[in-house]
Amino acid sequence: MLKQQLNFKLSQKLSPQQIQLMKLIQLPTQAFEQRIKQELEENPALEDGKEEKIDEYEDLGNENSPEDDYDSETIETDIDVDEYLSDDEIPSYRLNANNYSADDEDRQVPYAAGTSFTQHLKTQLSTVRLEETEEEIAEFLVGSVDESGYIRRSVQDIVDDLAFTQNIYTDEETVEKVLKKVQKLDPAGVGARSLEECLIIQLNRKEPTKQVELAKDIMERSFDHFSKKHYTKLLSRHDITEDELRDAIEVIEHLNPKPGGAYSGNTRMVEHVIPDFTIKIEDGELQLTLNGRNAPEMHISRDYNNMLKGYKESKEKTKAQKDAVMFIKQKLDAAKWFIEAIKQRQQTLMVTMSSIMNYQKEYFLTGDERNLRPMILKDIADEIEMDVSTVSRVANSKYVDTPYGTKLIKEFFSESMKNDQGEDVSTREIKKILEMSIEEEDKRKPLTDEKLAKVLKDKGYPIARRTVAKYREQLDIPVARLRKEI
Repeated sequence: MLKQQLNFKLSQKLSPQQIQLMKLIQLPTQAFEQRIKQELEENPALEDGKEEKIDEYEDLGNENSPEDDYDSETIETDIDVDEYLSDDEIPSYRLNANNYSADDEDRQVPYAAGTSFTQHLKTQLSTVRLEETEEEIAEFLVGSVDESGYIRRSVQDIVDDLAFTQNIYTDEETVEKVLKKVQKLDPAGVGARSLEECLIIQLNRKEPTKQVELAKDIMERSFDHFSKKHYTKLLSRHDITEDELRDAIEVIEHLNPKPGGAYSGNTRMVEHVIPDFTIKIEDGELQLTLNGRNAPEMHISRDYNNMLKGYKESKEKTKAQKDAVMFIKQKLDAAKWFIEAIKQRQQTLMVTMSSIMNYQKEYFLTGDERNLRPMILKDIADEIEMDVSTVSRVANSKYVDTPYGTKLIKEFFSESMKNDQGEDVSTREIKKILEMSIEEEDKRKPLTDEKLAKVLKDKGYPIARRTVAKYREQLDIPVARLRKEI
């Protein structure tokens, strides 16, 4: 038996243009430039540079298209650009940024090719006297060195891998022998299997002074006590004075715990941050500018408009011509949508960053993190009347150049806590004061988390010991025992 039902259903759908705009907003400057380059390559109807406004295509959109001569086929697109933009129309004068010029654009930074860290080590192997089998083992060991300069695997595992993957049958003694030769390569300490071994290798290359010999003795006999800063036990075990221990520690502290990280040509990616905004202080007032590379000049190709106009004026129209004009209109629509999305992106970025700048005005004028106000995404979203997700897209991927350095925008956001006077203060402010308290402490008797909580309470920030521990860990500051100095 058939039944008919009427159901009401609410659903929210994003148009392709809205999705495109959201994707553009979250792109930082460098990625945004790549996206524009990609669009210019894929859409021949889109061109960069200045161009006078062309009205022919807009006029065509308001008239009956010539394909009306055909019975059932049409070349009209289903999407009306004005319709999806009508709810969020912005006057054209608000989309024009006049705070940049052509000579403001940053010049491209040349990149040196260089060689990888592994290749650097393999090049050195050519200067070491090795037998054929030893050379193959040495290359395998060099290939096992990670970016920090360590070999993180046991000798037995290496012996097994040589047999299974390289068809080289050897024993642990031979691998150990070759490993000692690999550990003589530069930088000093490369090829070590532990931090202890890495430091000892570096100490062995130093001139054997009294301080160096003592440092090596501490590493070989008391590494565990040293790493946990049990200075009293070190003084007793090695029968030395505090001055002698201090000199030995100074030698150890000048060693490199990550020899691979010191090599400038390693294979790690180097991220070059390009600020999306610049904040300057002029006559005591904050001035915000958008990086000119975020506001490119784009226009619709005149040639494509002329093609469409020519089709309209032609008297005889073939099926091939109609297919071609359908393609042209699709590309022209896509170009118009992309240009409008870029304009809306500029507007969104400026409005959002202006709101953040005004909200944190005291910080940007002084550079003191203690002046940061508690601020969450919703505070800015409510002020600029946009969605929280839009503010998040701007904050999570954009940088601003300030008089105090280049900062990630999301760093200005923080939760709030109440001080002893009942005022809302930023957690960033509390972290800064915690950091300053630790810097000012007596390093011979560093403050425990409980004592730090009491110090903060005396300064007007009543927070629990576990909260102090959480903030300390977020600041990457070790516990009191590991901060101790002799």
